[in-house]
Amino acid sequence: MTDLEIINKIEKIRSENNINWMNVLRLAFKYAPDEAREIVSKINVDDNRIGELLKKLSKNK
Repeated sequence: MTDLEIINKIEKIRSENNINWMNVLRLAFKYAPDEAREIVSKINVDDNRIGELLKKLSKNK
């Protein structure tokens, strides 16, 4: 399997998983919106921390 074939498989799996993630998010906001907002807020904080670490990795030294 080539690198591009592997990347294409990853892309397909991520696409399907994103649909699942969005469905879970819809359920959470439908049945427990306050709790869902709190969790999404925490996810966002962690995503920002990951983004900052990725910036450090991408800088030329």
